[in-house]
Amino acid sequence: MMFEGGVRRGLFRVGGGDAETAHEWVLRRLAGMSRVPGVLTALRRRYAVAAPRTVFGVRFPNPVGLAAGMDKDGVALPAWPALGFGFVEVGTVTAHPQPGNPRPRLFRLVDSEAVINRMGFNNGGAQALADRLAALPRPLGVPLGISLGKSKVTALDDAVADYQASYRALRGHGDYFAVNVSSPNTPGLRALQDRAHLDALLTALVGEKPVLVKIAPDLTEAAIAEAVEVCLARGAAGVIATNTTLGRDGLAPADRGRAGEAGGLSGRPLADRARQVVAFVHAETGGRLPIIGVGGIVDPDDAVRMFDAGASLVQLYTGFVYRGPALPRAVARAAAVTGA
Repeated sequence: MMFEGGVRRGLFRVGGGDAETAHEWVLRRLAGMSRVPGVLTALRRRYAVAAPRTVFGVRFPNPVGLAAGMDKDGVALPAWPALGFGFVEVGTVTAHPQPGNPRPRLFRLVDSEAVINRMGFNNGGAQALADRLAALPRPLGVPLGISLGKSKVTALDDAVADYQASYRALRGHGDYFAVNVSSPNTPGLRALQDRAHLDALLTALVGEKPVLVKIAPDLTEAAIAEAVEVCLARGAAGVIATNTTLGRDGLAPADRGRAGEAGGLSGRPLADRARQVVAFVHAETGGRLPIIGVGGIVDPDDAVRMFDAGASLVQLYTGFVYRGPALPRAVARAAAVTGA
């Protein structure tokens, strides 16, 4: 409540209210805190929760992860486990460094507890991330996932080689890899969810490390079933459900003026659809394919419902923006208490 009542209000004013400026400010502060002796230890005492489970051969201290997009370039990595996250996913990273789409490109919809973004995979490139990870003190203490995407300059027909280049640069650093073929902000990217493209990608990438596929919430059930079939056939370790949506259902009246902003919507309005996709994938595979549930989790009850739908793990992003550092702890505790 202290975060929502005061701290959040102050953070939302950083940069004159520009959401991306505030995001960057927070990352810099977290990175700085990580270098101060004793700070991470104190945070860990307050926020860390032990609720271990093993999924796709990887042991997680608790089932609550930081979703890709929050710390694309891994600049504040040591802070996230101290804030209670049981795993961290960096990226989405591309083979070529790229600035992303023009700013402004990140918008808060406060009454809806939602965000619209059209970032466009802004990142320093796979090799820069590999260099940063190589310089980090080890171990991180929690599993590290790395989300891979297609460079904007790369033609769709050359996507496999582009993903492979990123994977080769980073394979020594990730505990699992997420193949992001579902962002709505890179032209043509979602076509990679089609059977032929996805089959070629997974054939090239599945091997020594677990590889998961991140899917869009806007796919039909037939398209989801097709993607899942390819995942099973090619040995994918799991599915991440879901990415952001192009839909605008569920916005609070005060936020409907933002509905026309281009980009993907995340946060509370996505909760029902993300949970439906998780339940469908779980049923379609008979529970054979582990699922990381993400989308609209803003309180522990949302997470428990996601677990009940079939998720083995969950991730937070927009909920963390609105509810603050108490959220991962509360979700991990709920998972431990309910056995979710």
